[in-house]
Amino acid sequence: MDKFSDQKSAVQYLHPPIEPFDRRMMDVGDGHEIYVEQSGQPDGLPVVVLHGGPGGGCSPAMRRYFDPNIYRIILFDQRGCGRSRPHASVEANTTWHLVADIERIREALMIDDWIVFGGSWGATLALIYAQTHPDRARHLVLRGVFTMTQAELDWFYGGGAGRFWPETWARFQELVPEDERGDMIAAYNRRLFSGDRPQEIRFAKAWSAWENALATVQSNGAGGDSPPDYARAFARLENHYFINGGFLEYDGQIIDKIAKIAHIPGTIVQGRYDMICPPAAAYTLAERWQNASLRMIPVAGHALSEPGISAELVKVMTRLAREG
Repeated sequence: MDKFSDQKSAVQYLHPPIEPFDRRMMDVGDGHEIYVEQSGQPDGLPVVVLHGGPGGGCSPAMRRYFDPNIYRIILFDQRGCGRSRPHASVEANTTWHLVADIERIREALMIDDWIVFGGSWGATLALIYAQTHPDRARHLVLRGVFTMTQAELDWFYGGGAGRFWPETWARFQELVPEDERGDMIAAYNRRLFSGDRPQEIRFAKAWSAWENALATVQSNGAGGDSPPDYARAFARLENHYFINGGFLEYDGQIIDKIAKIAHIPGTIVQGRYDMICPPAAAYTLAERWQNASLRMIPVAGHALSEPGISAELVKVMTRLAREG
C-alpha cells in the first residue's frame, strides 16, 4: 500500500532534486533482476528507502527527503515492479525474497548497517527486515504504518473504509458479481491473474484507483487513471501479497515479535486521517515498541506527499543526520 500523489504540494519541504551517482541492475536469482540506485555522498550516512505497494516502485522525489551532502541514499524497485524485471511477476516474489534482496544490496554496497526508511508496505517490510536482521538497522523511520494483519486488510477491502467513501467503494465493487463481494481480494485475484491481459488491466486500474482515491486528506474520491503497465504490476503484486497474508507465519506476527527490535530506535510518522492505514496500527506499534516515538500529524492522510508528513519526515532525517 502506498502511492506518491500530489507531490507538488510537499515540494517546498524537500531538498532540491538530485541525480544518482550509481545505477545498476542486480541479479538476485530466481530469474529476477532488481533496479538499484545511489544518490548523495558515496561515503555518507547510509539510508535505504523501501517503497510501498507492494508493487509501487520508487520515485525520484523519494531521494529528496535526505540532505544529499550528508546521506548516502539507496533506492531500489522491489521484485516485479518499477524498472525491475520481469515486470508484474509474482513468481519467487514473497516478503522473504524481498528481505533477502535488501541484504544482498547491503552486502554488495559494503554497508555494515543503515537507517531503514519505509512507508505503508515499506514500513511493513522495514519492520520484518529489522526483525530478521536486528543487527543491520541502526534506526527505523516509518510512515503510514501497516502491520499486515487481517483486521487492516478487512478495513480497506472489506467495507470499513467504504463506509466513509460509499460512492468510491461502489465503483470498486461494481466490477465484481454480487455473490463474490464478500471477499474482494479473492474476487480481484481471479481477474488479475486470469491470463486475459485486457481483463487484468481493467481490474488493475480499478484496484489502483480505489487505493489512490483515498490516499490524501484532500481527496475528492477520484482515483485517476494509472498507466496500464504500472497499474497491472501494482495491483497484481499487492493482491498477491495480501491474499497470502504477507507470507507471514501467523496473523499479528509483526507486533508479536516486536521484542526482536527493542534495542533499535524508531520514529513513526502517521497521518491522523489515514483512510488506508488507520492510526490504530501505528499507536499499537508505538505502545509495544518502547524505543520508538510516534509523531501524529493532525491534518494528513496516507500519502508520503501530504505536506505535514513530508515536513515531519525531512525534520526527522535532519535530526538523525546531526546525531550521525
